[in-house]
Formats: sequence, structure tokens, C-alpha cells
Amino acid sequence: MRFPVTPDSRAAYSPVMGNRQIHPDGIAPPAANYAHAVLSEAPEKILHTAGVVPTLPDGSVPESLDEQASAVWENVLAILRSASMGPAHVVSVTTYATPGHELGRVMAARDRALEGRLVASTLVVVQELAQPEWKVEVAVVAVS
Repeated sequence: MRFPVTPDSRAAYSPVMGNRQIHPDGIAPPAANYAHAVLSEAPEKILHTAGVVPTLPDGSVPESLDEQASAVWENVLAILRSASMGPAHVVSVTTYATPGHELGRVMAARDRALEGRLVASTLVVVQELAQPEWKVEVAVVAVS
């Protein structure tokens, strides 16, 4: 299923510190709700996260995919806040998910956390993550 980039989706993106989406002519539109690339011109800060996992502050891991995806993004947002950044600073997302799950739910959690902003995004299905109970893990790059 393809989700074409429309003028409306481009306008929904709110540039931060010189970040802009790249939608080159002559290549197919993104296969889902993301940008092919995001160009950051002269950023002052660049934040790279490790893989952010669905472990809650009390050390527990939710069981459902929806809860895990929400926990991952709450953890990402906490990391961003600690760096004096927010969702608008995210330019790239790599999501790792285990097979057999409705991946649209994982992407919906991303879209909610990023407040609908389109970023460069890759989804990789992996056989398993470092802990058997983890179903999803996310790494982001943010700039300001």
C-alpha cells in the first residue's frame, strides 16, 4: 500500500532550525507516511539514540504491541526532553519489530509521538530483539 506525498502532507511538516523534507522528482513516492530524506542545515546539536526499548520506568515490559510501542515512544520523548528537544527535532527514525505483528500499529504510535511530522523512517522486521519479551525497538536522530 502506498501513501503518496501530497502538497498537504508537505505543508503539515513544520521545519525546525533549517530542517526540510527532500522529495526528489523522478523517484517513486514514499511507500508509507514518511519523507525520503530530511536535510538539516547547520544544526547546533545532533542527538543519536541507542535502540530505545519498551521497558517502563519500574523495569516492567508491557505485553501488548500497542502498549510496547507507546512505551518506546514515551521513552524516546523523555530522552528528547533531557536533551532540550522535542518531537519537532526528530529527523530520522529506525524501527525494529519482530514478525507476526500488525506493523501499522507501530507506525501509528510513531506518527502520534511525532505529532504527524514526516521524517526519514525505516522499518526493519527482525527475527528477535535482545530480550525475548520485546516486540519493538526504535532509534532516532534529532537535530536542533
